[in-house]
Amino acid sequence: MMIDFPPIAELVPHAAPMLLLDRIVESGDDYLITELTVRADGLFDFEGSVPALLGLEYMAQSIAAFSGLRAYRSGENIKMGFLLGTRRYESNVHNYPTGDILRVTAKEIVYGDTGMAAFECKVQGLQVLQTAVLTVFEPADQASLTGIIGP
Repeated sequence: MMIDFPPIAELVPHAAPMLLLDRIVESGDDYLITELTVRADGLFDFEGSVPALLGLEYMAQSIAAFSGLRAYRSGENIKMGFLLGTRRYESNVHNYPTGDILRVTAKEIVYGDTGMAAFECKVQGLQVLQTAVLTVFEPADQASLTGIIGP
C-alpha cells in the first residue's frame, strides 16, 4: 500500500537551501525513513563530494520530519526543535559523492513529557553506512523562543 506524505518542506522548519531532505518514503509510530540526493549546489560540496559529517544534519532533519509528520497528522502546529547531542557516531565514509541517493532512518527510542527525546539514526547508501544516537529537545512553549532564534 502506497502512502502519500505531505511535502517535506511542510514538515521541517527549514527553508532552502538548508532543507536537505527530498522526501519521506516510509513511516511508523516510532520511526521515519527519508530520502535525499546528495546535492552539488555549492553549499557543502567541494570537487564532487560532500563531507560525511553532514549525515548528522540529515539525521537531525529526519527527526524534525518525524516530529512534523506527527504534528501534521494530529492537526497541531509544526514545532521548532534542537539537537542537543550525538552519541555513538560511526561512519564508514569520509564523504559522499554528489548525486548519490541516501536513505535516512530515525527511530525514536526514548521520549519524555518534557520534550526531550533520543533517536537511533542511520544513513545508508551505496557503500555508505553511518549510525548515531541523537538527543533532541522540542520546547512545549514555542512562543518563549521569539527573539532568541528569530522574530
